[in-house]
Amino acid sequence: MDYIIGDVQGCYKTLQQLLKKIDFNEDRDQLFFLGDVVNRGNESLATLRFIYSLKENVKMVLGNHDFHLLVCALTSKKPNLKDTFSDIINAPDKHTLLDYLLTRPLILEHQGALLVHAGIPPQWSISDAVQNVELVHQQLQVNNPAQFLSKMYDNEPSIYSDKLNNEEKCRYTINALMRMRFCKRNGELEFNHKMNIDQAPTGFKAWFLHANRKLKDKDIFFGHWSTLKGFNIEHVYPMDHGCVWGEKLSAFSLDDRTLISQESIENN
Repeated sequence: MDYIIGDVQGCYKTLQQLLKKIDFNEDRDQLFFLGDVVNRGNESLATLRFIYSLKENVKMVLGNHDFHLLVCALTSKKPNLKDTFSDIINAPDKHTLLDYLLTRPLILEHQGALLVHAGIPPQWSISDAVQNVELVHQQLQVNNPAQFLSKMYDNEPSIYSDKLNNEEKCRYTINALMRMRFCKRNGELEFNHKMNIDQAPTGFKAWFLHANRKLKDKDIFFGHWSTLKGFNIEHVYPMDHGCVWGEKLSAFSLDDRTLISQESIENN
């Protein structure tokens, strides 16, 4: 069985309960994590070690919190007060775990579905996404990615253009695929608003609501947006169900199209 799992964010205990609920078996099942496996929860190190230990059965895309960990661990940027991944930065096996994250993709295609942390800009086709993601992958997998990582923390450019240089294309791609919630029909990004789709800023819509979106007929599974509630749009599967905020962690079975959820037990 193939299961897609939403944002774990260091909620190791709840993840273990969810895997019991789906009767996860290493000999037959695959897990696909939608990014943000670390940070905000109390057990980032245990979570990442567990995922790494199952690497033959697990695939994951990078989320913004995973990326933030890489930046803080490999550049001069300091974690902020809300970050809870110091256990990874101080771990004896940190280089093994960080190298694992550096080789994770920003997008996966499996059984005809696309898996991404935040979303795909409406103006992009699959080939657009793959082409720009490859630029990012090349930079993350050089011998010393620190210089590249240190240049990726910026909200600009907010609009994609073929005239951008490769560094700017990478920054837009990272921001779109890892951080996007609302955008304009041309893919212009906006990062200040995090509430539900009915509270979009003027001129913006949720990335999956634009009429001109090129991938409307493709199943897209994504995390990142825990405040999404009360809508049902064909081919759109939001999977961040707010586990770290005391709500749920969920797994979607691609084989029988069912959603299995586990109430958060992190504070119990």
